Amino acid sequence: MVLRSLLALGGFALGGTTAALLSPAGAPHAVTAAPVAHVAASAPGRVAVPAASARQAQRQGLILQPIATILSVPGQMHYGDYRWDDAGVPKGPVWVRVDLQSQIVSVFRGQHEIGTAVILYGAEGLPTPTGKFPVLAKLKDHRSQTYDAPMPYTLRLTADGVSIHASNVRWGYATHGCVGVPEEFARKLFGAVSVGDPVLVVGADAFRKPTA
Repeated sequence: MVLRSLLALGGFALGGTTAALLSPAGAPHAVTAAPVAHVAASAPGRVAVPAASARQAQRQGLILQPIATILSVPGQMHYGDYRWDDAGVPKGPVWVRVDLQSQIVSVFRGQHEIGTAVILYGAEGLPTPTGKFPVLAKLKDHRSQTYDAPMPYTLRLTADGVSIHASNVRWGYATHGCVGVPEEFARKLFGAVSVGDPVLVVGADAFRKPTA
Protein backbone atom coordinates (compact mmCIF):
# COMPACT_ATOMS: atom_id res chain seq x y z
CA MET A 1 0.00 0.00 0.00
CA VAL A 2 1.38 3.38 -1.00
CA LEU A 3 0.93 5.90 1.85
CA ARG A 4 0.37 9.62 1.65
CA SER A 5 3.43 11.82 2.21
CA LEU A 6 1.42 14.00 4.55
CA LEU A 7 1.99 11.24 7.10
CA ALA A 8 5.77 11.53 6.81
CA LEU A 9 6.49 15.25 6.87
CA GLY A 10 10.14 16.05 7.27
CA GLY A 11 11.24 12.48 7.79
CA PHE A 12 9.07 11.79 10.85
CA ALA A 13 5.70 10.10 10.63
CA LEU A 14 2.62 12.09 11.54
CA GLY A 15 0.68 8.90 11.87
CA GLY A 16 3.38 6.44 12.75
CA THR A 17 3.82 5.45 9.12
CA THR A 18 6.31 6.38 6.44
CA ALA A 19 5.34 7.45 2.95
CA ALA A 20 6.42 5.81 -0.27
CA LEU A 21 7.19 7.84 -3.36
CA LEU A 22 4.71 8.07 -6.21
CA SER A 23 4.83 5.28 -8.76
CA PRO A 24 3.16 5.01 -12.20
CA ALA A 25 0.52 2.79 -10.61
CA GLY A 26 -0.26 4.87 -7.56
CA ALA A 27 0.36 7.85 -5.34
CA PRO A 28 0.62 8.47 -1.61
CA HIS A 29 -2.30 8.16 0.90
CA ALA A 30 -3.15 7.38 4.58
CA VAL A 31 -4.30 5.73 7.90
CA THR A 32 -3.89 6.71 11.77
CA ALA A 33 -5.47 8.14 15.25
CA ALA A 34 -5.93 10.90 18.21
CA PRO A 35 -8.75 13.19 19.53
CA VAL A 36 -9.75 16.52 17.93
CA ALA A 37 -12.09 19.38 18.78
CA HIS A 38 -15.12 19.86 16.54
CA VAL A 39 -14.34 16.90 14.26
CA ALA A 40 -14.23 13.51 15.95
CA ALA A 41 -11.09 11.49 15.35
CA SER A 42 -13.32 8.50 14.81
CA ALA A 43 -15.50 10.30 12.22
CA PRO A 44 -15.98 8.12 9.14
CA GLY A 45 -13.35 8.78 6.49
CA ARG A 46 -10.98 10.69 8.83
CA VAL A 47 -7.86 9.91 10.79
CA ALA A 48 -6.32 12.10 13.49
CA VAL A 49 -2.83 13.56 13.48
CA PRO A 50 -0.86 13.62 16.78
CA ALA A 51 -0.59 17.23 17.97
CA ALA A 52 3.14 16.97 18.77
CA SER A 53 3.96 15.77 15.26
CA ALA A 54 1.89 18.54 13.69
CA ARG A 55 3.65 21.18 15.81
CA GLN A 56 7.05 19.82 14.78
CA ALA A 57 6.07 19.91 11.11
CA GLN A 58 4.92 23.50 11.49
CA ARG A 59 8.20 24.50 13.15
CA GLN A 60 10.06 23.00 10.19
CA GLY A 61 7.94 25.01 7.74
CA LEU A 62 6.34 21.90 6.25
CA ILE A 63 2.79 22.99 7.07
CA LEU A 64 1.26 26.41 7.65
CA GLN A 65 -0.59 25.53 10.85
CA PRO A 66 -1.18 22.47 13.01
CA ILE A 67 -3.23 19.70 11.42
CA ALA A 68 -5.86 17.86 13.46
CA THR A 69 -7.35 15.39 10.96
CA ILE A 70 -6.72 14.23 7.42
CA LEU A 71 -8.85 12.25 5.03
CA SER A 72 -8.48 8.49 5.10
CA VAL A 73 -8.01 7.17 1.59
CA PRO A 74 -7.69 3.38 1.61
CA GLY A 75 -5.59 1.73 -1.06
CA GLN A 76 -3.71 3.59 -3.76
CA MET A 77 -4.44 6.86 -5.51
CA HIS A 78 -3.73 6.89 -9.23
CA TYR A 79 -3.19 9.71 -11.69
CA GLY A 80 -6.50 11.54 -12.06
CA ASP A 81 -7.80 10.42 -8.63
CA TYR A 82 -8.98 12.79 -5.96
CA ARG A 83 -10.98 12.79 -2.73
CA TRP A 84 -13.15 15.62 -1.37
CA ASP A 85 -15.12 15.44 1.87
CA ASP A 86 -15.86 18.46 4.04
CA ALA A 87 -18.79 16.88 5.90
CA GLY A 88 -18.75 17.93 9.56
CA VAL A 89 -15.79 20.28 9.14
CA PRO A 90 -16.55 23.69 10.70
CA LYS A 91 -16.06 26.97 8.89
CA GLY A 92 -12.54 28.33 8.98
CA PRO A 93 -9.66 29.72 6.91
CA VAL A 94 -8.75 27.69 3.84
CA TRP A 95 -5.16 26.89 2.97
CA VAL A 96 -3.49 24.57 0.47
CA ARG A 97 -0.37 22.41 0.68
CA VAL A 98 1.32 21.13 -2.49
CA ASP A 99 3.93 18.39 -2.10
CA LEU A 100 6.04 18.14 -5.25
CA GLN A 101 8.05 15.19 -3.99
CA SER A 102 5.02 12.93 -3.66
CA GLN A 103 2.80 14.70 -6.21
CA ILE A 104 -0.03 15.33 -3.75
CA VAL A 105 -2.10 18.42 -3.04
CA SER A 106 -4.00 18.78 0.23
CA VAL A 107 -6.71 21.35 0.93
CA PHE A 108 -7.43 22.32 4.54
CA ARG A 109 -10.23 24.20 6.23
CA GLY A 110 -8.70 25.26 9.51
CA GLN A 111 -6.95 22.18 10.91
CA HIS A 112 -8.87 19.63 8.87
CA GLU A 113 -8.10 18.30 5.42
CA ILE A 114 -11.13 18.49 3.13
CA GLY A 115 -9.62 17.52 -0.21
CA THR A 116 -6.63 15.77 -1.75
CA ALA A 117 -5.53 14.78 -5.26
CA VAL A 118 -2.61 13.55 -7.33
CA ILE A 119 -1.00 16.41 -9.25
CA LEU A 120 1.21 17.25 -12.18
CA TYR A 121 4.05 19.73 -11.75
CA GLY A 122 6.74 21.49 -13.78
CA ALA A 123 8.89 19.61 -16.25
CA GLU A 124 12.67 19.71 -16.19
CA GLY A 125 13.79 23.20 -17.11
CA LEU A 126 10.40 24.63 -16.09
CA PRO A 127 10.23 23.79 -12.39
CA THR A 128 7.33 24.61 -10.13
CA PRO A 129 8.53 27.22 -7.61
CA THR A 130 8.45 26.36 -3.91
CA GLY A 131 7.49 28.60 -1.02
CA LYS A 132 4.40 30.30 0.36
CA PHE A 133 2.17 32.11 -2.12
CA PRO A 134 -1.14 33.96 -1.77
CA VAL A 135 -3.84 33.28 -4.34
CA LEU A 136 -3.54 36.41 -6.50
CA ALA A 137 -6.53 35.82 -8.78
CA LYS A 138 -9.28 33.35 -9.64
CA LEU A 139 -10.00 32.79 -13.34
CA LYS A 140 -12.73 30.25 -14.00
CA ASP A 141 -12.46 29.99 -17.80
CA HIS A 142 -8.86 31.03 -18.29
CA ARG A 143 -6.94 30.26 -21.48
CA SER A 144 -3.18 30.63 -21.57
CA GLN A 145 -2.00 33.13 -24.18
CA THR A 146 1.55 31.83 -23.85
CA TYR A 147 0.71 28.18 -24.56
CA ASP A 148 -2.68 28.64 -26.28
CA ALA A 149 -4.21 26.08 -23.95
CA PRO A 150 -7.31 26.04 -21.74
CA MET A 151 -6.60 26.25 -17.99
CA PRO A 152 -10.00 26.00 -16.30
CA TYR A 153 -10.43 26.99 -12.66
CA THR A 154 -7.11 28.83 -12.50
CA LEU A 155 -5.80 30.00 -9.14
CA ARG A 156 -2.90 32.31 -9.94
CA LEU A 157 0.01 32.18 -7.51
CA THR A 158 2.72 34.36 -9.08
CA ALA A 159 2.87 37.49 -11.20
CA ASP A 160 4.48 35.54 -14.05
CA GLY A 161 1.55 33.14 -14.27
CA VAL A 162 2.37 30.07 -12.17
CA SER A 163 -1.01 28.70 -11.10
CA ILE A 164 -3.01 25.76 -9.88
CA HIS A 165 -5.47 24.74 -12.61
CA ALA A 166 -7.37 21.84 -14.10
CA SER A 167 -5.23 19.48 -16.19
CA ASN A 168 -5.30 16.07 -17.80
CA VAL A 169 -3.48 14.37 -14.92
CA ARG A 170 -1.86 11.32 -16.48
CA TRP A 171 1.36 9.33 -16.04
CA GLY A 172 4.21 10.83 -18.07
CA TYR A 173 2.62 14.28 -18.34
CA ALA A 174 4.06 17.50 -16.86
CA THR A 175 3.31 21.22 -16.83
CA HIS A 176 5.24 24.37 -17.70
CA GLY A 177 5.65 25.14 -14.01
CA CYS A 178 2.03 25.16 -12.86
CA VAL A 179 0.31 22.64 -10.58
CA GLY A 180 -2.17 20.58 -12.57
CA VAL A 181 -5.09 18.88 -10.81
CA PRO A 182 -8.07 16.79 -12.02
CA GLU A 183 -10.83 19.03 -13.39
CA GLU A 184 -13.58 18.08 -10.93
CA PHE A 185 -11.16 18.58 -8.04
CA ALA A 186 -10.14 21.94 -9.56
CA ARG A 187 -13.81 22.98 -9.64
CA LYS A 188 -14.26 22.17 -5.96
CA LEU A 189 -10.98 23.84 -5.02
CA PHE A 190 -11.94 26.95 -7.00
CA GLY A 191 -15.17 27.18 -5.04
CA ALA A 192 -13.46 26.72 -1.67
CA VAL A 193 -10.52 29.13 -2.07
CA SER A 194 -10.63 32.93 -1.95
CA VAL A 195 -8.17 35.49 -3.27
CA GLY A 196 -5.50 35.96 -0.61
CA ASP A 197 -5.69 32.41 0.77
CA PRO A 198 -2.20 30.92 1.28
CA VAL A 199 -0.69 28.08 -0.72
CA LEU A 200 2.43 26.31 0.56
CA VAL A 201 4.48 24.47 -2.08
CA VAL A 202 7.16 22.16 -0.71
CA GLY A 203 9.72 20.23 -2.73
CA ALA A 204 12.24 17.48 -2.12
CA ASP A 205 14.62 19.91 -0.35
CA ALA A 206 12.08 20.41 2.42
CA PHE A 207 12.48 16.79 3.45
CA ARG A 208 16.28 16.82 3.70
CA LYS A 209 17.58 16.91 7.25
CA PRO A 210 20.17 19.63 7.91
CA THR A 211 23.76 18.49 8.24
CA ALA A 212 26.31 19.85 10.68
